[in-house]
Amino acid sequence: MLLAHISDLHVDGGARAAERVARVVTYINAMHRRPDAVLVTGDIADHGTPAEYAEAAELLARIEAPVLTCPGNHDDRAAYRKGLLDLPGEPGGADPDPYAPINRLHQVGDYAILMCDSTIPGEDGGALDDATLEWLGRTLDSLGDTPALIAFHHPPTVIHHEYLDSINLDDADRLAGLLAGRAHVPALLVGHAHTSAATTFAGLPLLIAPGVTSTLRMPWEAGEGLVDIVSPPGVAFHVLDEDRRITTHFRVVERPEEHAAR
Repeated sequence: MLLAHISDLHVDGGARAAERVARVVTYINAMHRRPDAVLVTGDIADHGTPAEYAEAAELLARIEAPVLTCPGNHDDRAAYRKGLLDLPGEPGGADPDPYAPINRLHQVGDYAILMCDSTIPGEDGGALDDATLEWLGRTLDSLGDTPALIAFHHPPTVIHHEYLDSINLDDADRLAGLLAGRAHVPALLVGHAHTSAATTFAGLPLLIAPGVTSTLRMPWEAGEGLVDIVSPPGVAFHVLDEDRRITTHFRVVERPEEHAAR
């Protein structure tokens, strides 16, 4: 199975964000093999407005593969539901609680993919609340031996950047406890950090997608400011084989004229 994994689009109505998302979409669609799915791990909109979700939905609809999403700290649950999932997003609608965590199970080939909500409304940091952890545990139990990838926005461990580490997943020990002994979980997939990275958590691979809108400057890198807005957007490709081993390849997506000049 081949998965494309992108994160942190921050669609804001501006030309810059739209061009970077469109560039990534074009790159994915031009591949010789179509991904089995494209995962988008949060911060799809920059301010969580209905107009941003309408734009994001149009951009993501161009991808010639199934698109699976989860929210990030810049997303608004009600507007996200209405704009991306075609679910009621207003109080009193058919959805009993449009502001509840957005947790969804998808079947892609022989794999289950659990897209989880790690957001705390109104805050930059994240947590998997009681409802989400209960859903996650119940769903993993129901899957039996079916291999299950778990995706959410906030990394549950340090990435060695003072600011990002202050707004990652809180109380990650609860997630580690839930994952203990679950051999059918090949990896955890997250975003939020705006940097390609690979580490481990609870004995499992933890794979962090690069940002589409910008790239985080690590403390040891040259340059001014928290993020680099000039470096090209990136994509992670996860390959899962018959042994349930996951292999990840990271790519940057240059503008066509930049690539042609090489």
